[in-house]
Amino acid sequence: MTPPPTDPLTALLEQARTDRVFSGAAWSAGTAEGPVRRGRLGTLAWGGDPVTDDTGWDLASLTKPVVGLVVMALVERGLLGLTDPVAMHLPEYAGTDKADLTVWHLLTHTSGIPGGQRLYRDHPDRDGLLAAVRDLPLRDGRPGTRVEYSSQGFIVLGLVAEAAAGRPLDTLVREYVAEPLGATDLTFNPPRERWSRTAATEECAWRGRLIQGTVHDENAEVLGGVSAHAGLFATLADVERLALALVRGGRGEHGRLLAPRTLAVMTRPATDHLNLRRSLAWQGNELLSTLPGDLMSGSAYGHAGFTGTSLWVDPELGLYVTLLTNRVHPERDPSTMPRLRPRFHNLAVTAVLGA
Repeated sequence: MTPPPTDPLTALLEQARTDRVFSGAAWSAGTAEGPVRRGRLGTLAWGGDPVTDDTGWDLASLTKPVVGLVVMALVERGLLGLTDPVAMHLPEYAGTDKADLTVWHLLTHTSGIPGGQRLYRDHPDRDGLLAAVRDLPLRDGRPGTRVEYSSQGFIVLGLVAEAAAGRPLDTLVREYVAEPLGATDLTFNPPRERWSRTAATEECAWRGRLIQGTVHDENAEVLGGVSAHAGLFATLADVERLALALVRGGRGEHGRLLAPRTLAVMTRPATDHLNLRRSLAWQGNELLSTLPGDLMSGSAYGHAGFTGTSLWVDPELGLYVTLLTNRVHPERDPSTMPRLRPRFHNLAVTAVLGA
């Protein structure tokens, strides 16, 4: 008897594991009706326990669009406006070069706040790191004139959201995202009993240990594991719930995530007149864009995380694709995922549309 053919998605990811791109992976692709392809493989660490449906993944910068959803929920409720200046909510920013930056600037990465700043090296406590973010000189040029991906800008955005709502960021994510989705394990700072069930990330020289169950991003670590730029953990099922809510127009399993109009404003291209396509907290799909692959439509939007995670939604095609890995284990190699992700997305789109 001829064995059944191997699923192309599984074959691609098995080969990636053989090439030591990651030790473990979980993935899902589907439509508003639910998953069409879903799987997991590998181990939580090299030589560790197998990946299971209960495995937690460090979402890294996938935290950003989740916090973006919180911001848009505050906009819906009249607690925040996209044109609000930073100093309106953060008085300590009055008189700085960031006072007049708007929520829109922060969401679209057009604030001019420099990205890629390893502030943790010189600022080992929360107050010092936040002061360093506040004091970072803006890039030359006026805000709103160039897209530069900025985790530091999202750190400020999280502070603005907390001030506008009068509640901490982890509470806002739980109330406005996790609870409407029914995503019980979508959380900052997973409880210690879940650490051993979480995919390991880097063998970190700065911390002197293997990171498993706590945030990989060093700046987020200094901030206590709760930040708008990184820090969230989730299972595959949690990310599926988010993806399904987005492809269904904002409807979660246990309540509304956003109104359809709000979600449309959030996900439409906002910076096509500039150097890169961004929407509000999401990356847009550009011609010959490498991350989402070659087969998604121009209306697709998504985001990736440094640890090897990603989520893309295509409202025109009516599908979503998510891939969760620990590609920074045991050390970071920036050359691996850029080759894998577009191939994975192409195969996933083909599988969903051909189902």
